[in-house]
Amino acid sequence: MPVSDESVSKESETGSALSGQQVDQGKGRIFPCPSCGADLEFHIGQQSLQCPFCGHQEELTEVAGAEVGEQDLQAMLERMVELRRQGAAEKVETQQVQCESCSAQVEFTGSLTSTECAYCGSPIQRQNVHRADDRVPVDGIVPFQVEHTQAHANLKGWMGSLWFAPGAFKKQVIEGNFNGVFLPVWTFDAMTFTRYRGQRGDQYFQVVGSGKNRRQEARMRWRSAAGSFQGFFDDVIVAARRALPPKLLRTLEPWPLDSVLPFSEELLAGYQARTYELPLDQGFPEAKQRIEQALLSRARQDIGGDAQQVQQIQTRYSALTYKHLLLPLWLLTYRFKDKTYQVVVNAATGEVTGERPWSAGKIALLVLLALVVMVFFLR
Repeated sequence: MPVSDESVSKESETGSALSGQQVDQGKGRIFPCPSCGADLEFHIGQQSLQCPFCGHQEELTEVAGAEVGEQDLQAMLERMVELRRQGAAEKVETQQVQCESCSAQVEFTGSLTSTECAYCGSPIQRQNVHRADDRVPVDGIVPFQVEHTQAHANLKGWMGSLWFAPGAFKKQVIEGNFNGVFLPVWTFDAMTFTRYRGQRGDQYFQVVGSGKNRRQEARMRWRSAAGSFQGFFDDVIVAARRALPPKLLRTLEPWPLDSVLPFSEELLAGYQARTYELPLDQGFPEAKQRIEQALLSRARQDIGGDAQQVQQIQTRYSALTYKHLLLPLWLLTYRFKDKTYQVVVNAATGEVTGERPWSAGKIALLVLLALVVMVFFLR
């Protein structure tokens, strides 16, 4: 829901640390500590705002009646079409905000909305981007629940499970520093009704030949199959930024979406966040592809047998809804031999996934050892 100028003014007048304060003529927002004036950050262990200097804690603001509900997909798509027709563009301009602590200029480029000052480390946010009238607002946030130290321990365990990884690569990753980031995603719900038509193959064996050539050959008996089924898909996730390869994001699933909280800038304090770059109307086709893959698998399962051929499948969609969420990640990006790799930790569950190089030397040594063993036993 957009924040009105009147409500922003009231927040500034009260100076509440919980609601935050506008800085630099309303371009940015900070959360000052009421005890020492430093900037509060979201503390994972306490699930509250905490001052990194004096230790003062502030509970998160609870908005009465706030909840994260499903949004009507068709209604929002029609609204965005109308906004485009009126000339409103879904883009976020580059903006500079003056840091309140050291007066340096913090540049927010593209979709960046929450970061820290490169000079003094103070967290600062661009004001109202996630609630802008010409963009799809954020519905909720899954907060950080895995501490940096636990994420690093999980990373070391994951590294230990990698076969044939270069030793220098492992050392570089383990010594690297994570960045806490929020990834914007779309989640989609859909009710489906599917009709399919195809063929079921049942394998059987037939004796052929005679004498020494007598043998059994596998054959397939085909018969027509058709049917229908209903399905419901809940929270199909599509990344709204291309920062991560889709296969990495899927490896981090499932997300504990039952822990999602209504959107609040407080939860972003101390972490990097960006707004979406993939529009909602481009996100749903990607979700639909995943749904249709699942429907095809269900049709094959219904057909049964030893083999299936799906010749026609038709699906009707209804009850289409979406949510715009921010998901927490511990992200490590590094370069190894002039190539960029990413390792990611799900900051809500601790699951680790990532890209990795392969050691040609270790693989060659294994092949050589295998050949030596084969020669030894064949002697």
